Amino acid sequence: MTDARHVEEIERVLEGSQTGRDSFVSASWRRCVELYGMDPTRSDPAHIVTEAELRDHRKQAEWMISAARSGLQSLFRQVAGQNYVLLLTDAKGVCVDFFGDDLFAEDLRSAGLYLGSNWSEDLAGTCGVGACIVTQEPVTVHQDDHFGNAHTVLSCTAAPIFDSLGQLAAVLDISLLRSPTPKSSQNLAMNLVSTAARRVEMANLMAESPRDWVLRLSSSPEFLDVDPEAAVRLDGAGRVLGYTRAARRLFPDGGPVLGRRIDEVLSVSVDDLPDLMRDRPTEERVIEMGDGGALFGHAIAPRAPRQPHQGMRRGGALAGLTGGDPDMARLLGQAERLAPGAVPLLIAGETGTGKTKLARAIHMTSKAQAFITLECAGLDPKTLLLSCAEVVAPATLLLRRIEELDSETACALGGLLDRRPDLRTLATSCLEPAQIALPRPLFHRLAGYVLNVPPLRMRRDLDWLMSRHLRRHASEATRLSPSARAELLGRSWPGNIRELEQVLDVAAALCVGSVIDLNDLPEPIEPVANVEQIAQSSEKSGERFEEVLDACDWNMARAARRLGVNRSTILRRIRKAGLRPPK
Repeated sequence: MTDARHVEEIERVLEGSQTGRDSFVSASWRRCVELYGMDPTRSDPAHIVTEAELRDHRKQAEWMISAARSGLQSLFRQVAGQNYVLLLTDAKGVCVDFFGDDLFAEDLRSAGLYLGSNWSEDLAGTCGVGACIVTQEPVTVHQDDHFGNAHTVLSCTAAPIFDSLGQLAAVLDISLLRSPTPKSSQNLAMNLVSTAARRVEMANLMAESPRDWVLRLSSSPEFLDVDPEAAVRLDGAGRVLGYTRAARRLFPDGGPVLGRRIDEVLSVSVDDLPDLMRDRPTEERVIEMGDGGALFGHAIAPRAPRQPHQGMRRGGALAGLTGGDPDMARLLGQAERLAPGAVPLLIAGETGTGKTKLARAIHMTSKAQAFITLECAGLDPKTLLLSCAEVVAPATLLLRRIEELDSETACALGGLLDRRPDLRTLATSCLEPAQIALPRPLFHRLAGYVLNVPPLRMRRDLDWLMSRHLRRHASEATRLSPSARAELLGRSWPGNIRELEQVLDVAAALCVGSVIDLNDLPEPIEPVANVEQIAQSSEKSGERFEEVLDACDWNMARAARRLGVNRSTILRRIRKAGLRPPK
């Protein structure tokens, strides 16, 4: 304990520590005296761990050293001529990596600014690393802010580094053996070390999450793609698996972050992440926050390796387009195998079936960088050429409603594709391929393979689509009553997914409480007569009666509503065709 001779001196020092010093310095000084029994009048040398202990500390911090090294090298290059030294310590305060000028090696060792030095508060007293470990905030401990006389010539600025689970993992410290007297002289050092720590956290999160979505966030669109401020790692349901420390402020309630859904605090779900990829301008990737503010988002898709010819991989942009419908699964499996190549694809299907979303997901699974979308209705040759003039190869060109391309623009498109073989085209159409009136040479250049998106009335994952949309756009508790669900499952949906989402949005707004009931549902947009026409046209286009039964799980009433006929007609056709329900 402290020698009695120094009690009066210590009391004087403690009194001084409470005035004119930062509050964390004052608190640290009192801990050093009252908790650790340290004497501020002594000049104890730096505490250096043994070589064996250093090896153990470095081994345990190996992953953090790897993540931080490039950042430390970059930071040291910025301050190399100003006599700064950089220390990376583990969460216990032991220096496990070091950058300094070899000319001052002996001075640095004696000051403890070297490998193996232990800067924990209980050994070194008030210091940059020790105070940072205690407060878990960036701090500057300048000259006589230090507790022991041995360190009062130093100026140390430290910032904490957290792992993706929110735990303190390391401290990054930038120190000077001798510095100008004003503490404000270290403001730049504070900025540099805080920025470097944030980048180390970002690098670590990215390195450990190749199989998950990563959402990077910035308050400025200009720095979104190059130097974001925060990031979260998400699973396929949008739950947080990891985060950088700066992302903690997104969850202001102070509760746990891991396992929470990102749509609790941001106006974005995992299904919206494809719209936040790099193919869109940064200023358009706006995400609203719960407190009324806004951020800009950059989503990075999972990079899990594909498993060719074994069905579609779990996760990824394509997998999120179906809830288990076998026809969609087969279609998306084909799209996944075709996506990395250069074959031009024609995506055909009724209006509202999700052709554009499929095209965007294919682009995300490909090797292309830029993504250009053009509406063919009213498209003129000049606009076509200008839109592709400055695009960096390779790129994806999405042509929406290719059937509406006029002859002059069709001719210009053919010439463009001759000059730009690096453009991979994805075209969409609401017509059957044989009904598209384009010059045959151009048609075949756009339709290397046709992906036919099934209409909603033929899909077996309709219930999944409804539940997903309610989770994304209504409150967590909003659900459908059994009668409302049965009604929606039985509709024919001529507007397909787009119509379904609009109906659910209206119903969620009209319902009182958290349960959407039958009387909350808007009436079908199309009258019964048109529904019958849809049923007839469906059969003419090759949709088998048995497929409708399968999509309705052989529920006669549901199939009758979808086809716009009586239940007795369904039964009669089943007997006539000799069909039997699956066992």
